[in-house]
Amino acid sequence: MTELSDLMSRAERLLERFEALLPGPATAPDWGAAVAFRWQRRHGRAMLKPVRSPHRIRLADLQDVDDQKERIDRNTQQFLAGRRANNVLLTGARGTGKSSLIKALLAEYSDRGLRVIEVDKTDLVDLPEIVELVEGRPERFILFCDDLSFEEGEDAYKALKSVLDGSVSAMADNVLIYATSNRRHLMPEYHDENLQARHIDGEIHPGEATEEKISLSERFGLWISFYPFSQNEYLDIVAHWLASFGLPQARIDAARQEALQWALMRGSRSGRVAWQFARDYAGQIGEIAQHGEGAER
Repeated sequence: MTELSDLMSRAERLLERFEALLPGPATAPDWGAAVAFRWQRRHGRAMLKPVRSPHRIRLADLQDVDDQKERIDRNTQQFLAGRRANNVLLTGARGTGKSSLIKALLAEYSDRGLRVIEVDKTDLVDLPEIVELVEGRPERFILFCDDLSFEEGEDAYKALKSVLDGSVSAMADNVLIYATSNRRHLMPEYHDENLQARHIDGEIHPGEATEEKISLSERFGLWISFYPFSQNEYLDIVAHWLASFGLPQARIDAARQEALQWALMRGSRSGRVAWQFARDYAGQIGEIAQHGEGAER
């Protein structure tokens, strides 16, 4: 009898150790520690990690995307006011400000209770757990999914589709999903899918593969498209950043040709390329100024 009791006791201790290793539910973070959080899963355990120094870009810094800015800003203000608002899908050319626009909204409205939780594509299966964690909080949360793209059959694709519109339970009133992608329908499109289209009573009906891809993007109530910048728009963005770095107008005008050459080498006239050029150019001017001061001394 004593041997059986010892065996049972050892088995219970072993089970306790095993349970300690199992992933438990995520605990709420210190909500006052930050205005942005990143969902992380390490060794099976999930947590909301505060982002101590979020990117502080301003809405005013985003140039030549006024229509896109106005649409997402209006939707976000409706959300903050407790009125009806839509999940948002931002798609289009790379480097045109899709992700920066969401970061700028946080900088603009964090004092009104806006919070951003960044979720990687691989962690989208955890969306129901994240929604449950923030439900009932007074803050308004944007779940930010950056640079999304899926292949057929991915679990993350199914999880996002379910949370957006397909599950039995409704999403919390204080949560919206803002996602960016270079693909309008978030999945690759193939030429042979066009062959599956059907003509019924003079109307074109897409094939099942195309319907499946459209079904996810359609669950976003607001689509915002971004387009490549023209040369003049690119130069406007360069000038804005150079001015924000404190360069005088004469220096900004002199940088025009170098800015165009920089874009040519990069093969793109995006806002990101304009920002990178402005940082490089302003850095060079600063170095020249420092060397000049040293020579005078």
